[in-house]
Amino acid sequence: MAPKLKSILQYLVILGVTILLIYLSLRGLEVGEGENKWEYLTQTWQSANKGWLIVMAILSLVSHLLRAERWRMLLAPVGFNAKLSHSFLSLAVGYLINLVIPRGGEISRCYNLYKLDKIPVMESFGTVVVERIVDLLCLILLIAISFAFESQKLLAFIATLPIDVSGGSKFKTVIFLLSGFVLLTLIAYVLVKKSKNLKQLVQKTWDSFKTGVLSVFQLKNKSVFIIYSALIWFLYFCMSYAVLKAFPSTSELGFAAVLSLFAIGAIAMAAPLPGGTGSYHVLVPQGLFFLYKVPLSEAVAFTFIFHGWQTIIFIVLGVISVFLTSFIVKRNSNPSQTDN
Repeated sequence: MAPKLKSILQYLVILGVTILLIYLSLRGLEVGEGENKWEYLTQTWQSANKGWLIVMAILSLVSHLLRAERWRMLLAPVGFNAKLSHSFLSLAVGYLINLVIPRGGEISRCYNLYKLDKIPVMESFGTVVVERIVDLLCLILLIAISFAFESQKLLAFIATLPIDVSGGSKFKTVIFLLSGFVLLTLIAYVLVKKSKNLKQLVQKTWDSFKTGVLSVFQLKNKSVFIIYSALIWFLYFCMSYAVLKAFPSTSELGFAAVLSLFAIGAIAMAAPLPGGTGSYHVLVPQGLFFLYKVPLSEAVAFTFIFHGWQTIIFIVLGVISVFLTSFIVKRNSNPSQTDN
């Protein structure tokens, strides 16, 4: 009961922080006297060029397809041949779960793939870790390129953020976290040492996970893997550009602006909140306002529509994938029905 209560409290805290951040971002949305803020958001949606939004949705689907194929490449050296359609469905389910449980999509997509192709969860999770490391390197490269183009603006923007640069509190936090980690490690070590069955389970799990992680070194076409990774992030950039072109207040911004805003958005999405909700709605409008003089109310409305449209794509794609997965699993468990 206690672990369940702890999980519920954790999600309530995340939800509370998310609502607070959304409230803070909405507070910057100034409208005329007697005008409703949600009506203003609706008007912003109506003023958007829907053609560019459709282009963004198509680019999103293509990026998911490339990511699904890249995942298949990592699974092949481990000895598993996942279907492209199954890896795509599992990836979409993972994105859906991430909107509810931060980082929960990483495990859920592995479990979804297990249901479809019987690929062990720990092996596939090891390949997901490799993916995340590669994506982190791509993100760091993108941020570096952003600073190369817009270093003065980005540094000036960062200086305006309410970040505590005092080292005392940070040092205490680091010491506290390290102490907790060491204590938990010692407890786990003692438990594993005393239990032979638990030791075998941990060893088997670790071997499976390590096999998945090391799959990147066994790739036959490493250059293709690198190209796929570059294309995925290039498509993310194009998606941001397409959405900026869709709104009158941001349509004139150039590629350098898109690059810096994409970097700010990527950092915001990395915050431990569902789908980046909240943190994204605070940082991106401030970036538009501070860096490119977009009126704050228009910047907030743009961000809500942008993130909302992207979330809708994830939800629709994820829900469809959940139903398709359920259909495929039931069909495979009753082969006699397919024969008839």
